[in-house]
Amino acid sequence: MGHDDLPTLEIAFPGPERDRGVEAVLAGRKTALTGLLEIYEHAGEAVPVPGQRFSVLDSDGRPAVTIELVDVRVVPVKEIDEDFARAEGRGYADVAEWRAAHEEFFRSDGVSEYLGHTPVIDDDTLVVAERFRVVGSEASPGR
Repeated sequence: MGHDDLPTLEIAFPGPERDRGVEAVLAGRKTALTGLLEIYEHAGEAVPVPGQRFSVLDSDGRPAVTIELVDVRVVPVKEIDEDFARAEGRGYADVAEWRAAHEEFFRSDGVSEYLGHTPVIDDDTLVVAERFRVVGSEASPGR
């Protein structure tokens, strides 16, 4: 199955944040993702399952890397631990820094506009915590 046949996954919104996320995946620093369950529900999308593969898109909408989910859990924000925060590959000093960054993103104008309201983020807010491995890179020399 080529990357054209895979469902796509977008990290953050196009621009510097997505570019840093894709680069972290390609470099092997990022092996985890966190999504707001409410976004999946709003989109009518099922929560992904282990074994599922995705083509991760860059800011230009081109496939950059293929990942395979190895673990997926729906958990309250308060259950995210230091190990998972580090696996997000963004250089968070600790889980508190991870949480602050995710709360800021989940409450961002883009997410609020998509949902039609600003989501409430507290200890019991459910997130989809995904761990993955890279199974292929679409990057080619000179790109």
